[in-house]
Amino acid sequence: MTGGVAGGASGLADPFVRDNLPPPAARAVRLAPPGAPGPERLNAARALLSDRIAEGGGGRTAVLFAGRSWTYGEIDSLSDRIAAVLVEDMGLVPGNRVLLRAPNTPMLVACWFAVLKAGGICVATMPLLRARELAAVIAKARIRHALCHESLAGELRAACGDAGEPVRVALFTAAGDGAAELDRAAAAKPPGFPVADTAASDPAIVAFTSGTTGRPKGCVHGHGDLLAICDCFPPHVLGRGRDDVVTGSPPVAFAFGLGAFVCFPFRVGAAVALIDRPSPAAILDAVERHRCTVLYAAPTAFRAMTDQLGGRDVSSLRRCVSAGEALPRPVFEAWRAATGLEIVDGIGSTEMLHIFVSGRPGDIRPGATGRAVPGYEAKVIAPDGGDAAPDEVGRLAVRGPTGCAYLADPERQAEYVRDGWNLTGDLYRRDGDGYFWYVSRADDLIVSAGYNIAGPEVEAALLGHSDVAECGVVGVPDPERGQIVAAFVVPREGAGRDAAAAAALQDYVKKTIAPYKYPRSVTFVDALPRTETGKLQRFRLRGGAA
Repeated sequence: MTGGVAGGASGLADPFVRDNLPPPAARAVRLAPPGAPGPERLNAARALLSDRIAEGGGGRTAVLFAGRSWTYGEIDSLSDRIAAVLVEDMGLVPGNRVLLRAPNTPMLVACWFAVLKAGGICVATMPLLRARELAAVIAKARIRHALCHESLAGELRAACGDAGEPVRVALFTAAGDGAAELDRAAAAKPPGFPVADTAASDPAIVAFTSGTTGRPKGCVHGHGDLLAICDCFPPHVLGRGRDDVVTGSPPVAFAFGLGAFVCFPFRVGAAVALIDRPSPAAILDAVERHRCTVLYAAPTAFRAMTDQLGGRDVSSLRRCVSAGEALPRPVFEAWRAATGLEIVDGIGSTEMLHIFVSGRPGDIRPGATGRAVPGYEAKVIAPDGGDAAPDEVGRLAVRGPTGCAYLADPERQAEYVRDGWNLTGDLYRRDGDGYFWYVSRADDLIVSAGYNIAGPEVEAALLGHSDVAECGVVGVPDPERGQIVAAFVVPREGAGRDAAAAAALQDYVKKTIAPYKYPRSVTFVDALPRTETGKLQRFRLRGGAA
């Protein structure tokens, strides 16, 4: 088998993660990924990187960044030398967790491979996390080693003090050839590090959820999981291409970005154009400069890029992939009208590692998320616990070669996994043809005067108005209706922000969807609270933090 995180015997010298996994009975059923079974002994760094060298691909371009390029052989050598620093200078033993903190850079990718080569467990964190948030990760995962971009050292050092545990921190620069400690130490090491002999089921990463509810959780995935996702979404939806050049906005610390910019391209020998500050303009610059063929971004980024396409040449693109939150139909339609390309929408989760329900080129129904990706099974569970009827709204359940395994969190594990299925917390309906249609997050459904109203549906209606740049819709308490629909709107430049503008938006929604769904409260704001991955933090809107 290739997937799975085992709780049994392992050669890891530090068994903390293994010993704090949920027992097998608390996990969902695991399905075999498409294709031949993988080996029991597997190190993902060897399979994703070293094997490309063995196949003769050492001279192929692996990473493009800031006007420079790195071959597969160069990334392999750099990660070898970093692994040697971790083991020989920093005292890492197999099973130790290593916190990674950096924007998307060549050195971050090399560090990620180095940790796996050394038998460590990667805990990649978002660059914008502050000391308090980092301290929680350090404490939860019992971090003792950290590799950090030099520009982000301040918050990490403060976090290490707050966590109260000794953490050995080594700093690096974006390209790994500066005067930072890790740069210099790695330069003094020879290449040729012996890759750790790990099992496919051994923990490889602890990925923390992005905090849309305010309570991030640590999700453990094994070496086999990192390969399993490469056998599902890419060949069946994305289309594998050795000559692809991929780019986009999600951080490598986000599961969406890890698959997009590390696992998927390195599995086939493709190239990735990394962007450390992925603004819409910077992404479009990368597409033009490197003739990128695959673009990954959140819906908000696609919407912003659509407004900046004038005079841009994006004709090299063959696939555009959206994930992170539901893709509003107006965003899909505007991008298709401007580029001629359909955005492949998909839903994944940190718990499942990557996308498990998605549209496919030539089989996209605008507004629908799509169908189960080969290798996965999905269904909708009705409120009574049984399978939902066609078009009945219920909770999305999924199972496949990856699955939820929370680190030291049995209560959350019991909430997410039931009867052998992973329950995502998303409300969906499934039509008679097997297409899944997003309704809302289970905790985002608005109940107003007895009506069930999905915030994303109201958001999609508002986004159809020419004066709306972005919006977020939540339910807020109301003494008469229980809740009312409240919209927080970022207007386009030059659009009104007064009562008349709010009334115009309310009237527009009434004419677009059922009138009872219109927002009774409209607040104009300069920006919406989002995670680094682009997900809207509706809990902050409900708390008044617009």
